This record gives sequence, C-alpha cells and structure tokens, in this order.
Amino acid sequence: MRKYPRTLPEFEADFATEAACREYLFRLRWPEGFRCPHCGHSTAWRIGEVLWQCPKCHNRTSLTAGTVFENTRKPLALWFRAMWLVTSQKNGVSALGLQKVLGLGSYETAWTWLHKLRRAMVRPGRDRLSGVIEVDETYWGGPEEGVRGRETFKKVLIVVAAQEDGKAVGRIRLRHVADASSASLLPFIEDSIEPGSLVKTDGWKGYNGLGGKGYRRQIIVVSQRRESASDLLPGVHRVVSLLKRWLMGTHQGAVSSEHLDYYLDEFTFRFNRRTSRHRGMLFYRLAQQALALETVLYKDMVTHCRGPKPQGYKM
Repeated sequence: MRKYPRTLPEFEADFATEAACREYLFRLRWPEGFRCPHCGHSTAWRIGEVLWQCPKCHNRTSLTAGTVFENTRKPLALWFRAMWLVTSQKNGVSALGLQKVLGLGSYETAWTWLHKLRRAMVRPGRDRLSGVIEVDETYWGGPEEGVRGRETFKKVLIVVAAQEDGKAVGRIRLRHVADASSASLLPFIEDSIEPGSLVKTDGWKGYNGLGGKGYRRQIIVVSQRRESASDLLPGVHRVVSLLKRWLMGTHQGAVSSEHLDYYLDEFTFRFNRRTSRHRGMLFYRLAQQALALETVLYKDMVTHCRGPKPQGYKM
C-alpha cells in the first residue's frame, strides 16, 4: 500500500473497502509492527476486525481506541472520504457541504466530525517559529461604534505571528486572545516563537516585556512612517487578508468566538502546508495525527470551549 494517494482515482482505489482503511490505520499506528500499549510486547492474536489481544499480558487493544475514530458508528471508509474532502479541497469544506456530499444524517454530525478533525490538525510538540517573525493583532466581527484603539466589546481579537522567508511568508501561528494586554500576548509569543528570534511589532505596550523573555524586538511605529501598516508588516497582513477571506468564503462568516481557535488551527494547518506537492500529503498528516488524539464528544465540544471571550462580549 502506498504512503498516501496523490489523486482522487488513487484514493478511491486505495480505500474502496473497510479492510483497506483498517490496514492503512494499522500501518500508521504501528509502523514497526504491533506493540502492546500496556506491556510493549510485539505480538498479538487478532480477535475480529479491530481487536488484538496480547499473549503476554492478555490486554485487548482496539485499532481505533484512543483516537479520533473511537466508538464511531460510521464506516471508516466514510471518515476517510471526509478527511480527503477536508484536505484535497484548497479551501476546505463547511459542515453543510460535508453533510451534503457524504449524505450524513444531520448537520450536527458533520459539524462534529469537522471539529474532531480540526483538533487533530495541531501536532503535539510542533516546532516553534524562529528567525525573523512579524507579530500583530486583528479583529474578527462586525463594525462597532464608540470604541477607541484596541478596545472592543463585540469583536474578538486574533494575534498572528508570521515567519519571514525572504520576501515570502514562511510558517504561521494564530490564536484567539481575550485582549491585547501583555498577559495575553506574551504567552502566545512564548508558545509560538523560539527565544532569541527577532520579533517585529508595532509600538503597542502589550509587547514591552519581550526583552525580558529572551526575544529581540524591532519596533515599527506605523504612525511615524509614510507606509501603511500592510507595507511595514506585510507578512502578517497578507495572512490576515487570506484568513478573513477563508472564514467568509468557506464558512460564510458563521464562526462563533468559542470555537474560533479550532478554525484558526485548520487555517494554520493548510497555510503551513500550502506548498505540498500533493494534497494527499495533507491527508496523510491528518490521518497520522487523528490516531494520536483521543476523540471528543459533541456535548463536550459545546460545553467546554477553548477560546476566551472579550470582556462584555455576549452571544
């Protein structure tokens, strides 16, 4: 079996049956052969289609246990089609679009699947950005009256880090933050950027503590330059433009603040892999990471939301 399909015909040929999907997941989960998660033994007896029993400790292990696919009632082949649609389409797919294409019984199911896959788009322990990094914030939401500067009551704030790669943009990081204070901005930078990097920002006081965190800072004061902000921090503003176009185009702007971070994760996953020669590589990476992430129930997704809310924000 090939590492990943490069085209739709290859995808359809590789994953035409449940058995083929199970074999692919087995190879991704145990590339060097089965290992018992309890005792590390390297052999097992197969029980049914998805269970293996260790002859040493007698522990039974399911192929999908502890993964995004755990306890699914739908065929793996349908999950694979969902992953292919998400990764092969340049701008992804909305929950309504996924529901229609796959013939899922409800919008809720399609929405849940997409959010499970979005959670798998962040690789644990991923490398931080390094070198020269532009950092700035942007707002998501409708126009507001009676606000000044960086304050907001209804909009949500997104902080963006874009790594310079010559004149192009390299990798990026995005996060929905509660406000533009140092308490919100500096943790994002510490999580996203290697110490010692040169961080380009405007003169906002929320970035004043960068030196104490081990970063070099270049302050670009927009108000004292003839160029626009998009000229002085071109990488960040290019990313912001593409992000808002994607949110409005693919998702029609229907993205709540509570779940915004997961949409930002999807955009980052796509952007950082935009130069992949084959879209199938994105499918392969998503399948790999889906096996490393435990599933999340719908009720937990809507009850425990990751994104912070600005003070005074009301749904």
